[in-house]
Amino acid sequence: MKAVINLLEKILNGLGNVCSLLMMLMILNVFYDVVMRYLFNDVSIGMQELEWHLFAAMFMFGVAYTLKEDGHVRVDVFYEKMSEFYQAIINIGGSLLFALPFTLLILYFSLSYTMDAYDMGEGSAAPGGLPYRWIVRSVIPVSSVFLLLSILYVTLKNIQIIRVVKSTENRK
Repeated sequence: MKAVINLLEKILNGLGNVCSLLMMLMILNVFYDVVMRYLFNDVSIGMQELEWHLFAAMFMFGVAYTLKEDGHVRVDVFYEKMSEFYQAIINIGGSLLFALPFTLLILYFSLSYTMDAYDMGEGSAAPGGLPYRWIVRSVIPVSSVFLLLSILYVTLKNIQIIRVVKSTENRK
């Protein structure tokens, strides 16, 4: 189990690095867009669309990394006062009862959503916009796979915490 946790951690940390890179690319894109617009009075629809494509990818991939880092929103009023054992139980329950079913639904429906865009050769409706809309749509199922990996990571990590707490209690 430790080897699986370490592998998942490396994958998800790599995903966090990808999110950082996407953020830097988005910042550079916005900087370029602002300079071109206000200094040279030149507007690029493609570059503007690329901004929201990069933001979408950064946000969607960031969800899995945020779950791995335990940075998601939760009602901490009760959670913080609980023992490590009960926090682990809540994390496992929340992951398996809430995050997993919704992630599987999103993955299931986003596959056909992406394939429809690919089959149609969908692109931007705006003149000068980006072609290949399926690329940005594919972020949804790919990020769902990463979220499944993160759910597995959280579950295994918290099972490990429960085992440590139980073994510590048995030694006493």
